[in-house]
Amino acid sequence: MTLTSKLAKMGLFDARVPRYTSYPTAPQFSVDTTGADTRSWITAIPPGSRISLYLHIPFCRRLCWFCACRTQGISNNGPVLAYLSTLKAELSLLADLLPADISLSRVHWGGGTPTLFEAAMIEDLAGSISDVAPLAPHGEFSVEVDPNEIDQSRVDALAAAGMTRASIGVQDFDVEIQTTIGRLQSFDVTRYAADMLRASGIKSLNTDILFGLPHQTTEKIAASVQKLLTLSPDRVALYGYAHVPWMARRQSLIPSDVLPTPEERLKLFETARQLFEWDGYRQIGIDHFAVPHDTLAVASKTGKLRRNFQGYTDEPAEVLIGLGASAISRFPQGYAQNNPSTSGYTKSIRTGELSTSRGHRFSEDDKLRGRLIEAIMCDFEVDIDDMVARFPNREAHIRALLGRAAAHFGDIVQLKEDRFQVLPDGHALARIIARHFDAYEMSSAGHVSAI
Repeated sequence: MTLTSKLAKMGLFDARVPRYTSYPTAPQFSVDTTGADTRSWITAIPPGSRISLYLHIPFCRRLCWFCACRTQGISNNGPVLAYLSTLKAELSLLADLLPADISLSRVHWGGGTPTLFEAAMIEDLAGSISDVAPLAPHGEFSVEVDPNEIDQSRVDALAAAGMTRASIGVQDFDVEIQTTIGRLQSFDVTRYAADMLRASGIKSLNTDILFGLPHQTTEKIAASVQKLLTLSPDRVALYGYAHVPWMARRQSLIPSDVLPTPEERLKLFETARQLFEWDGYRQIGIDHFAVPHDTLAVASKTGKLRRNFQGYTDEPAEVLIGLGASAISRFPQGYAQNNPSTSGYTKSIRTGELSTSRGHRFSEDDKLRGRLIEAIMCDFEVDIDDMVARFPNREAHIRALLGRAAAHFGDIVQLKEDRFQVLPDGHALARIIARHFDAYEMSSAGHVSAI
């Protein structure tokens, strides 16, 4: 049996599984978690802690058809200004709840298009964040940048605010593909944005590129990757395009008959992966690549890589607080998600209340299974001694879970006395193997292809 046939038999080409950026996954969140929980979890943060902040800006000048993120199109800056005011009010609520001497190890602005903010708005929001807590020494401030929606004044404002890392979405540079997915962004425009950022002192650059797009071939993705490599990004995320028009209605504008087959998707991924590795990048987890000196690569090599809602991170903080409509926070006690509706979110904040609309309180079993899943997704292995040290009264349960997984997945995994390993031939199945440790029932709705 060929490797491809073996992967197919294990479900790689037809399974629909979560990306496991959280455990439990967001579809398992419930309305039982409220603003009162979030408030108590914030006040329980130990004084002097380092935490992370994520700010969600859900606006775009134009809506790309491929995107399944929670965003809304705008024709003027009125909604953006109103939203900025609400974000500042939420930051003020947070400041009143946080214990003393908190600092920020990571700050990330995502969206949407955060660079819709004009220079004065960037300065205003950055100042409001600084009023809550300072960026810690060696902290990181990153922003998602749309090359079509950036200029020197905004770059200068971001640099002055202490931005250290930019994240640029590329998707693919092929014009036919860009036209089909509703995202026109030339290589020249992208290169100009990257050069402008670096010239302003923002040296670290992340990029995203997609495989599995309509009309995409191995030749086209190879050409796009080679162009991308001339930008010398520090990190690259190679995400699989998820075609879910039942969830993101604008994806119905993309004809499904020109999408690659699952087998073709695997070839597209392998083509891009080989090019990145030939250029000296290290593969990080299932879909990230980084230059060897990047902190993400160092974290991967030293066993400190973690999984969060942005994918992979080297962030050690136990608390991530999400601000803005639909933003998700993670605490040691559980998850809390803000109201996904901009109007609902605004109404809560304007009345002086946190906007938590749903979430999840962790059980001990959630924590155990979540750590197993994170280890598979990050390291392709589970250190059994480490698991037993974390959960000292659950050794028999841990070994039973790993034993059942070893029996199910056969020779693509290996179980030893001290560790469970996903062998290199099975790395493509990491999400399917992770699903084996998921205790929650789920339908395939809302989840995406395993490749």
